[in-house]
Amino acid sequence: MAVDYDLVVIGGGSAGLVVASAGAQLKAKVALIEKEPKLGGDCLHYGCVPSKSLIHAARVAQTVNQASRFGIHTQLHEIKLAEALNHVHQVIETIQPHDSPERFESLGVEVIFGDGQFTDSKTFSVNGRSLKARNFVVATGSHPALPPIEGLREASYLTNMNVFNLQIRPAALAVIGAGPIGCELGQAFQRLGSEVTLISSRDQIMPKEDPEAAAVVQKQLEAEGIRILHGQRAQKVETVEGRKQIWTDQGEKIVVDEILLSTGQVPNVEALNLQAAGVDVGKEGIKVNEKLQTTNPNIYAAGDVIGGYQFTHVAGYEATVVLQNALFLPTKKADYRVIPWATFTEPELARVGLSEEQARSRYDDIYVLRQDFADVDRALAEAAGVGFAKIITRSSGEILGAHIVGPSAGELIHEIVLAMSQNLKVDTLTGIHIYPTLAEVVSKAALQLKKRTYGENDRLQSFLRKFFAFRRSIA
Repeated sequence: MAVDYDLVVIGGGSAGLVVASAGAQLKAKVALIEKEPKLGGDCLHYGCVPSKSLIHAARVAQTVNQASRFGIHTQLHEIKLAEALNHVHQVIETIQPHDSPERFESLGVEVIFGDGQFTDSKTFSVNGRSLKARNFVVATGSHPALPPIEGLREASYLTNMNVFNLQIRPAALAVIGAGPIGCELGQAFQRLGSEVTLISSRDQIMPKEDPEAAAVVQKQLEAEGIRILHGQRAQKVETVEGRKQIWTDQGEKIVVDEILLSTGQVPNVEALNLQAAGVDVGKEGIKVNEKLQTTNPNIYAAGDVIGGYQFTHVAGYEATVVLQNALFLPTKKADYRVIPWATFTEPELARVGLSEEQARSRYDDIYVLRQDFADVDRALAEAAGVGFAKIITRSSGEILGAHIVGPSAGELIHEIVLAMSQNLKVDTLTGIHIYPTLAEVVSKAALQLKKRTYGENDRLQSFLRKFFAFRRSIA
């Protein structure tokens, strides 16, 4: 049966754009379908780009507030949230042309805006058209989860989908969910003048992170005035005299102007009629194998819609796996061994590979190499000597994972990511580093393995003592 396209990509976010642009540049006939009247997906419009732009504005406010520490006495007269958010939207507009329909059409991609669905295993219907392709890629992303809180819908709430459209700064803001997004935006709004309460269902904020590292971030959030409720869930919301009253399952009452939800993401699969295409969907999203094929081998899926690591850089990586398998031979497998991620609070928190707990459960020769930023001169010079780098290795020097919490952690982690991806030993990280730089935290941590293994080798120490004693005796 003849087909219209080599590849039909459904979803114009990070994964879909990579597949569509690269596929067209490889001279495949590609159609890209997006239900919203713009390309770019969550990352550009509702996630990475706007949140980091707002975080930067908040960091500027914090710098001004703390300037007196450096003998610079000034006053922060006023914070205008609408103007801070104008910066956010200017950044989006600057990046948008890279993700414009015109750019993709110039590459040879047919861009179709519309909300469609599968009608059978080989056909996707959109705008009254039936598109047939050799292979399909589903990259429809995810949307914010709505927790079962009584009265929440009636009271109204914010998510990352609409928080960047606020025009008036909430005097008091409750953030429900203490994961990375909740902590990032909670700190940003606190710095921009809101009184923030963070409601965490766990005893630890950011529960997927190293407990020691998460504790460093928590201490900073609390020092800045954020109230954190641990081990509590919002149970009921009411609006009284224009303000929102939240009751938790522990009987706590919080009165705020706005509620920001940060309770996870749900894959966008409802409208696709995947059953008709023979595609199975699980609790986390579309089920895929190591080659990112769904239960229909001619339909692939990538990005948030398959669950797993819901990061833009992972979606981009998965797109490269899908591209090779869908256009050529399906032989490439996704490898998640070395996946880094970062939380852009201040201090930043970044990690890659195994946690200390995971490593100890698998191996019995674990070394945890730790270096505090308090002993890194550049960090002290910038009044940023808080946090640490922790590298987890085996006795052989094999790097199993790393955690950095401190200034520029999201940048510093990449040296370790490169070493792990190339299967390099930890001593490769001890090479010359510019002084004074923050990157010394990595080399200093890596050097700990040599110091510790030497300190634990009694025979080597005994030999060296005798060797130098002998040299002195014959000098």
